[in-house]
Amino acid sequence: MSKSKNCISIKNCVIELVFDRPLGTFVKAKNLRGAIASANRELVHFHHHTINGSLIYTYPLVQYKVIDGEAYIVGINEGAIELGKIDILNKSLKLGSDKEYVVQEQKIYFVNSNLGLYKEKIKYEFLSPWLALNERNYEEYQKLGSWAKRKILLEKILIGNIISMSKGLGYTVPGPIEANILKSKEVNTFLKANPMLGFLGEFEVNFEIPDYLGIGKSVSRGFGTVKKIR
Repeated sequence: MSKSKNCISIKNCVIELVFDRPLGTFVKAKNLRGAIASANRELVHFHHHTINGSLIYTYPLVQYKVIDGEAYIVGINEGAIELGKIDILNKSLKLGSDKEYVVQEQKIYFVNSNLGLYKEKIKYEFLSPWLALNERNYEEYQKLGSWAKRKILLEKILIGNIISMSKGLGYTVPGPIEANILKSKEVNTFLKANPMLGFLGEFEVNFEIPDYLGIGKSVSRGFGTVKKIR
């Protein structure tokens, strides 16, 4: 896709991990995050906490994904540089329920991607549940009742999520963002053992988002991962 004059270029590093056996269905992105972050405590972007343990409230520059049984780590800008330095080939990772998996392959991809307002709408799909709702707007969502009204609310939240991501990546959106949710399905999921309502589906927006970046809540744990529909 050609670059719009409104877009910026960001560095992306994607590591695909192949283990000695298929990942169990119980293995989630949070398990991958825990194993990698604990082994790289000196690298702030890997665990998104300060030295004294407090959470860093910015867009995470290293994100962990488990999609259809495949494990990925995504680094952006400074996170991409840090991610490109790690070597976990032949290392054993404890991924949930004390089960150990050995990394047999570590496929690394580097790419410069465009991010920003685009002249046309681009279609995307959610590869993992999008956590759109907090406690306040969850109640609002439930009270709205009809899908038409809920769709308008979710589109506003989607636009807000894209603006927040942009700020975290140093990009000021120069014009209005227009989003349209094409398909949506409610899914029940968990965040830190708390039940959450998530959404899968497709949307279109006049904004270019690099593949495998997350939008919404808790993207470092793999939620809200998007990919262009080509």
